[in-house]
Amino acid sequence: MKKSTLIIFCLALCSTVFSQIGGTRTYRFLDIPMTARAAALGGNSMGIWGNDVNLVFSNPAALNASMSKQATLNYCNYVGDLNFGYAAYAHHLPKYGTIGGGIQFFDYGKFKGYDEFGQETNNFKANDYSINLNYSRPFEDTSFQIGIALKTLISQYDIYRSYGNAVDFGITYHNKHQFVMTILAKNVGFMWKNYSSNIQTKESLPQTVQLGLSYRVPKAPFRLVGAYDQMLKWNLKYISPLDTTGQSNPFDTEKNTADSTKFQKFGKRFGNGTDNFFRHLTVGTEILLSENFMIRIAYNHRRQKEMILPERRGANGLSVGFGFKVKRFAFGFAFTKMASAGNYTILNVGWQL
Repeated sequence: MKKSTLIIFCLALCSTVFSQIGGTRTYRFLDIPMTARAAALGGNSMGIWGNDVNLVFSNPAALNASMSKQATLNYCNYVGDLNFGYAAYAHHLPKYGTIGGGIQFFDYGKFKGYDEFGQETNNFKANDYSINLNYSRPFEDTSFQIGIALKTLISQYDIYRSYGNAVDFGITYHNKHQFVMTILAKNVGFMWKNYSSNIQTKESLPQTVQLGLSYRVPKAPFRLVGAYDQMLKWNLKYISPLDTTGQSNPFDTEKNTADSTKFQKFGKRFGNGTDNFFRHLTVGTEILLSENFMIRIAYNHRRQKEMILPERRGANGLSVGFGFKVKRFAFGFAFTKMASAGNYTILNVGWQL
C-alpha cells in the first residue's frame, strides 16, 4: 500500500467519523475498556507497543509478530448481575502479516417481563456482542505499522435484535519500544438492522478519532502513557439534570450554566476551557519493577467530572492494576474507581501456546 493512498484513506475515515458525531448513539458497550491493561491505564492502552495480545483491543495496529500464538481471556463481574469479558487470539503469517480474532460481550443479566397491564410474563435476557477480525502488517523498512479491525455487532434484548458492522483503523509508529505514537479511527460503521421494524431511524455508533502516546524513559523503570480522545469534537461538557447544587429551583431553565468550552484568562485555577481540554485526556504510567512484573496507575479526568457527586468528590477517575508473567502464562488485574457504588475490577489470564 502506497503512503499517499494510506493518507487519503485515513482522511476519509476521519471525515466519516466527523460527519456522524453527535445525536443518539447505539452499541455503547464498545466504549467500555474490557481488558485489565486498558482499564488500569484509565480506559485506553492504544499508545503502547509490545508483545501483549491484550493491546489489540485498544488498537489493531498494535498487533505484531511477537504476539503470535498468544491467547487471552478477560472477565469482569461489573455490578449486580452485569458482567462483561473479552477473549482474543493472534497468529503471525510470515509473508502476509499478523492476523487475530476476538470477541467481546456484555451481559446485562436476567429481567422479569410484564405486559401492558402489569401482569408478569416470561423472564428474558439482554446481551451485546462484538466479533472482531484483526489484521496488521508493518511498512517495509520503516517503524510504521498499520492495522484494521472488522467488527460484527449483535445486540439482543428479549425478542428484539439489532445488527451492525464497524471498522477500527490505526497507524502506529514505534521507536525501539521507547517512543510510540498512534492515531486511530474507531467504530466507523453503521447499524443495518434496528431492534424493531417499526423504527426506521438508524442510530449512529460511538465513533471517535484518538491519539495515543507512550514514552519509555531511558534508564528509568517506568513508561509514561497518554491518550487524547475525540480529536474531532471539542465540547465534551456534560451537565447532569440531577445536579441542582446552588439552585433554589432545580426547574429554573433561565439560569445559564458555565460554558466549559471557552478558555479563561491565565491565572484562574482550572478555567472552564482547561477543564474541557483535560476531559479529552487520559494519563498514566507503567512502573516496570522487573521484566515480568509491572504496576499501572492512571487518571481519567472526564470520568472524574462525570461521576462526581455534589456532596462527595471521591477518587473517581483513578485506576490501578498490575501484570506479571510466569513462564508461558500471564496474569493481570485492574481496579477502576467509577463512583461510590460503581467500582469494578477486571481479571486477565493469558498464555503462550
